[in-house]
Amino acid sequence: MDRRDFLRLCAAGAVIQYVVQSEEAVAQTAPKVIPNSIKEVLPGEDVFAYINRVKGSFDQTLYRQVIGASNAFKEGDETIGVGAGDEKTRQNARSLLSNTKIKDLHEHPLHVDDLQKLIWQTTDKAQYEKIKNWTMGELKEFLLTKSEAEIKGIMYGLTSETIGCIPKLMSNEELIKLDQKIFNPLPSTKIGAKGYLGARIQPNSPTDHPDDIFWQVFDGFSYATGDIVLGNNPVDSQVESVATVEKTLKDVVDTFKLKDVIPWCVLSHIDVQAEVAKKYPGSVATMFQSLAGTDDCNKTFDVTVEKIINYAKSKKGERYGLYFETGQGSEFTNGAASGVDMMVLESRKYGFCRAVQMELAKVQPQGAWLHVNDVAGFIGPEVFRTREQLVRCCLEDLAMGKLHGLNLGLDICSTLHMSVSLDDLDWCQEQLMPAAPVYLIALPTKNDPMLSYLSTSFQDHVRLREKFGLKVNDAMWAFYKRIGIVDKNNKYTKHFGDPIWVYYQYLLAKGDKRSKEAIYAEGKQKIKEVEARGVDIAIGHGKNIWDLNPKLAENVTSYYNDAKISLKAELTPVFISTIPNAVQASTLSKDRDDYILHPASGEKLSPESVAALEKLRDSWAGKAPNAQIVISDGLNAKAIMDEGHLMPYLEEIRKLLTEAGAAAGKTVVVEEKNIVVTSGRVRAGYEIGCILFGKSDPNKLKGVLHIIGERPGTMHHSYSVYITVAKGKTWADKKIDHDITKLVCNIADTALAPKEAAKETLTIIREMVSKLAPSSRSQGRS
Repeated sequence: MDRRDFLRLCAAGAVIQYVVQSEEAVAQTAPKVIPNSIKEVLPGEDVFAYINRVKGSFDQTLYRQVIGASNAFKEGDETIGVGAGDEKTRQNARSLLSNTKIKDLHEHPLHVDDLQKLIWQTTDKAQYEKIKNWTMGELKEFLLTKSEAEIKGIMYGLTSETIGCIPKLMSNEELIKLDQKIFNPLPSTKIGAKGYLGARIQPNSPTDHPDDIFWQVFDGFSYATGDIVLGNNPVDSQVESVATVEKTLKDVVDTFKLKDVIPWCVLSHIDVQAEVAKKYPGSVATMFQSLAGTDDCNKTFDVTVEKIINYAKSKKGERYGLYFETGQGSEFTNGAASGVDMMVLESRKYGFCRAVQMELAKVQPQGAWLHVNDVAGFIGPEVFRTREQLVRCCLEDLAMGKLHGLNLGLDICSTLHMSVSLDDLDWCQEQLMPAAPVYLIALPTKNDPMLSYLSTSFQDHVRLREKFGLKVNDAMWAFYKRIGIVDKNNKYTKHFGDPIWVYYQYLLAKGDKRSKEAIYAEGKQKIKEVEARGVDIAIGHGKNIWDLNPKLAENVTSYYNDAKISLKAELTPVFISTIPNAVQASTLSKDRDDYILHPASGEKLSPESVAALEKLRDSWAGKAPNAQIVISDGLNAKAIMDEGHLMPYLEEIRKLLTEAGAAAGKTVVVEEKNIVVTSGRVRAGYEIGCILFGKSDPNKLKGVLHIIGERPGTMHHSYSVYITVAKGKTWADKKIDHDITKLVCNIADTALAPKEAAKETLTIIREMVSKLAPSSRSQGRS
């Protein structure tokens, strides 16, 4: 799996494996937690003295709660069970932590697994010896008063859990003061140096169309934006599709002779990228992977410590290394936080990255090329909800990343079901610039056309560079001069904001002899085609050069407003009556607000629904069908109800499954009844499968096709189909989760056509069956 990995959340468009940071991937249902309370502390008391006084001996659960209670408030910590119940508790927890010695934290890990062992192994022992007897309060004072060189003389002696406790003791202003001191630039570049702000161009397409990707890169270049990586999130994570995107990005880099200046990357699972590199040597530059802060959560991404270390070793002799994405909250939303607060778990991810960076340094001749993107607001309101929390989270993560010696950028982002507006994001960006992040994401507008979330536009970069006096990496700035976007006096030219001019330069570099007029005419037509597929291209500017042109600004606002309406939409009784043989079910969500703010409520079925499904199962009299179709409203009921969306898919997939069975000489039975779930999330489909197939033949494969409305926010009202195929015993043991689920996404009459999506579904099912039943041939089976 991957994160947006689950990320996904695919507001996107074809087939991908369900990866983590998705919004549809939500938290395991948790028992109601009692707020932590620390009523009083004694003068000079530390964490361990307090625990012994209260419990009579050391208590690991209380230890985790005290450490977590010292955090600034976030909803995710509250769900984990480690959030402070009130401000007095928070201040008391911080007092205890401030009095605690580094060595005591070092010797009392919050969670031990292979990742923690790696962190211990890669913590500098000599530096640790210098500081182990300091209290955390003394460490804070040192970090705020000493120079960068002095800080780097001790920071590698800190374990990740200790680093994860530092921001707990600091205000926003103190975190900025610390962040302003530490810089970890990439080798032989200014990326991450003081006074520079980099950009990852994120040319995502709802259909992985090469032209959508090309033109977003050209668009970024026209605003002199993009210098750390050209990084695409693919819709289809199959090897051939990923290879096509890799080659598309490589072509831009090669044509403009930027091979030693900027790498490219396709953010599929790292194993897929490795397959592409093996099959097509030279097609892969930087390799990507999402990381989590516990072994259990990394399993969701199909990641282990050993696997990632081996990939670092495989970069021997290469210029470019690895790119990781992280973000607070991925562990608890996958039921894998192990009782540890989100900030410490985020720090453990950076410890993972630091260890990998050390491995890269052994094999890369110019130095370790590794950077990290902190995707702080991608999951949703179950992690945190406000713009102030977004800023706080980013400041915490920046400090922890820098103290690990990492080159760390920010995706200052929010989902459309958080209470963060387009204007709020501008405010967040400007609050964070003094903390000197290495880079930000860069899109034509704030709205990602594939992932359906809000981030940073190309013109936001222009504004931030202008306001804060920040520069683009020198080598890339020279390129922008070379293609005529910037003049010899470092001023923007008349070609600023003109992606067709960049296209013209691209074709000249390829030796195209046509006239400028002919190429411009072709470019205008191509942009129309790209925009018709739901990918906006920024051209020109508004009142200020950093403002979107008025028409485009209007479009972005309309997407935002439509998303807010879509989030509140419900499947109507009239629409449900049009679904053949509908069996209605509901979850524990009380209403749409409860569904959005408390994702776990949408993962568990109501008692009445469980009873109804058990009745359906019993009606089969031991002859369970091969598959069950489930239809949920998800985050956008409009995606299900829009004309020409649901019914063409239902009719086609039933026909294709029947034909596939006949071709293989078998009868494939799809239950004729369609289960329609109100306020349903992805895991509700898993529960339905466990109820229906838990008593079936333990050795026979059974599947659930879960059709669900995905994140709104683009011109498409898209839905996805989550495909889970497992043996009866797996359903009975309830060992069903995202790691064995695949999907077809961004299905809409304006994106991936429903009938085409049905064909993709059948292809995926065949592949899954083939792997689960190795002796069978994938062709003709279902």
